[in-house]
Amino acid sequence: MLRPIDNYFLQQEEPTKSCLQFLREHILQLDEQITEAWRYGMPFFYYNKKRFCYLWVHKKYGKPYIGIVEGKLVDHPQLITENRAKMKILLLDPTKDLPIKTIDAILKKAMILNKVLSHQSL
Repeated sequence: MLRPIDNYFLQQEEPTKSCLQFLREHILQLDEQITEAWRYGMPFFYYNKKRFCYLWVHKKYGKPYIGIVEGKLVDHPQLITENRAKMKILLLDPTKDLPIKTIDAILKKAMILNKVLSHQSL
């Protein structure tokens, strides 16, 4: 029996499916402290046991994106706020090569922020 998180990735249409599956593996291999979980009906990634980012498909544009949980605190020109209070997203085009350097730069900023916020809450 498939877990809901695995089913989510399998039910996507190509090329979104391959894009999301690549992002899933890429995020998980960034750091051994990153784990995945099925939360709020979507694939979430945790860093040091705190919500870090998630993967989803934009309803309006039909494109996959990486949502950064504390995105409002991450400064990067390619992050989009839209009408979100805390989160920002990195919208991706699954028909083109993914901007790995941009993705990594944003995720690493978010990981550093996660560590800082974890220490502040102690």
